[in-house]
Amino acid sequence: MEKQQMLNEAKKSILEYDAEKATKIAKDALAMGLDPNTVLNEGFVPGIIEVGDLFDRGRLFLPELILAGEAMKSASEVCIAAIPDTGAGERKKMLAATVEGDIHDIGKSIVVSFLRANGFETYDIGRDVSVETIIKKATELGVEVIGTSALLTTTMERQKELENELRKAGVRDKFKTIVGGAPCSERWAKRIGADAYAVNAVDGLRKIKELTGLS
Repeated sequence: MEKQQMLNEAKKSILEYDAEKATKIAKDALAMGLDPNTVLNEGFVPGIIEVGDLFDRGRLFLPELILAGEAMKSASEVCIAAIPDTGAGERKKMLAATVEGDIHDIGKSIVVSFLRANGFETYDIGRDVSVETIIKKATELGVEVIGTSALLTTTMERQKELENELRKAGVRDKFKTIVGGAPCSERWAKRIGADAYAVNAVDGLRKIKELTGLS
């Protein structure tokens, strides 16, 4: 199988919500000698972006969205594991979570994939995560950046709660915070006191690099 055909199959596996197929294609692509960053960013990522677009347009629904996210995670794990470590001690650490009450995972998964492919040590602690857990994990892991995603206007309040609880605990200055999700905006980030807002994965990577002094 040629390179472009393999990349097309990678994208297709995400659009088919097939985690087993995605994992196999990732392994096969690496066995062919393809660069893991290329496989991830030119194969699987375009697939998950298209899935997100289809969801936004009402062309597919939450169960498919979740399955596609799981397929993306499976493929990402294979590709990320094959990326040479250029010095773990120097890598910037970030925690990502979808806030409590929200199970939307696609946007966060894409951002996490981009970050890992660009050398960030990124901890994805899942969806429907409480503010208490986010703060606890961020502290335990010693991350520099906390990123939260919210799809619903009702769960956006958890992002505000996180900012408040970080201040109450006296640890707000230890972290940079970035928010994302369909109902979020630059204005919302400023209103709640977050350090940044990301409109999509590419913007998220750029903003996080800025927050960590890598831009």
